[in-house]
Amino acid sequence: MNILALDTCTESCSAALLYEGKLFERVEMTQRGHSDLILGMMDELFKQAKTTISVIDTVAFGRGPGSFTGVRVGVGVAQGIAFARDVPVIPISTLHAVAQDAADKLDCDHIAVAMDARMGEIYCASYQRKNGIVELIDSERVCPPEQFKPNTEQQWVGVGTGWGEYDTILRNNFTDNLADVAVKHYPNASVMIKLANIEVDAGRLLPAEQALPVYLRDNVAKKKAEQKK
Repeated sequence: MNILALDTCTESCSAALLYEGKLFERVEMTQRGHSDLILGMMDELFKQAKTTISVIDTVAFGRGPGSFTGVRVGVGVAQGIAFARDVPVIPISTLHAVAQDAADKLDCDHIAVAMDARMGEIYCASYQRKNGIVELIDSERVCPPEQFKPNTEQQWVGVGTGWGEYDTILRNNFTDNLADVAVKHYPNASVMIKLANIEVDAGRLLPAEQALPVYLRDNVAKKKAEQKK
C-alpha cells in the first residue's frame, strides 16, 4: 500500500511517502509556517519518487497532542487530501510516534514520553515495546509534571521535550526507575508510516470525515488567564 504521512504537531515538521516499498521523507525544525512547509515537503517527496499524489492509497497524520495550530494544520491538510483523492485516513498519536522513535533508536522496552505542553503542563503517556512495536500501557493525558510517575517497577527511558523543560521534577518522580533520558525525540512522519502499516493490516482505516484532532487539553483555545479559572 502506498502511504502518505504528515505531521505538523510540533516544531519538527515532517512528511513521508511509502511508495512501492520505498520510503521517502522530509523533516525540518520550525516554529511557524507549518502549512506552507508541509505542502512544499509533499511536493518534494512526489518529485523524488517520480510519481504524483494520485498513487496514494491512504493518508496517515499526526492527530495530536501538540501545538493547537499545528494539530489543526495537519488534520486539515490530511482531511483535504483524503476527500479530494477519496482515500481513507489513519490518525496517529504524536506520543505514540515519539515512543516508537525512541524504541527504534535507543533499543529500549519501557518508554515514558513527556512532551512540553506549555503553561506548566506536559502531554504524557507510558509505553512498552512488544515484538518491536510500542503499545500504550496507561492513557494519554495532560497534567503538571509532578503527576507523571512510573506505573511499574521497570527501568524507564524518559523521552521528549518535557524531560528537558522539567528535568529535575521528572527525574525525582522516577528516581531509581529511570535508566536514561533522551530529550530530542519528536514525532515524525516516517515513524508514523511504520505505525500506519499496523493499522492497515488490522483494517483500521477511517473515512476522511473522521480525521479528527486530539488536543487532550479541553480548553486549549482559551487564554492562559482563563484556564486558571
